[in-house]
Amino acid sequence: MNGLVYPKVGAARTHEATGKVMTLHSNTRWCSDCFEIKCFDGQKVFVMFALDTCDREVIEYIAKKEPMIAADVQSLMIASVEKRFNSTRAPRVIQFLTDRGAIYRARETKSIGLSLNLQSCFTMAYSPESNGMAEALVKTIKRDYVYANDCIDPETVLEMLPNWIKDYNENAPHSALGMLSPMEYRKNVS
Repeated sequence: MNGLVYPKVGAARTHEATGKVMTLHSNTRWCSDCFEIKCFDGQKVFVMFALDTCDREVIEYIAKKEPMIAADVQSLMIASVEKRFNSTRAPRVIQFLTDRGAIYRARETKSIGLSLNLQSCFTMAYSPESNGMAEALVKTIKRDYVYANDCIDPETVLEMLPNWIKDYNENAPHSALGMLSPMEYRKNVS
């Protein structure tokens, strides 16, 4: 581009990208991401979630009408640990895989993660497939729920979202889970 764009700089990949982040046991690695739902009236709902990479359950999520900030990530981490373990700290270290967004890399976010026993892990720059499970969830939520419903305005979406997440966790079959839903899978392996 006429020499006006800096060349891409970054660490050279030393392994083949597979896009696979699934783990063999629940509560080994969680992944997180944010996405937007555009309403018919032009407004947006911003959603952030924590997903277990083994059982695919959406452990917790936050949704609001304003863009996410670092404090939202911190609240999500706390709520996820409390929901999964009924405690303020995970019993062992859990990797918390995210993209390289500033809200995930914030010093306070990483510090709170450590206090919860969540180890912050980040995808390689310009490599969304490294967090493929989170990307797949976003695609599923949009395809199966957002595009199939009348998202008139943020209030309507915020009202429907809890049922969408509940339906995903309780009824959405996954081929990697033997066509079980996340909740069915967790019950079968517990």
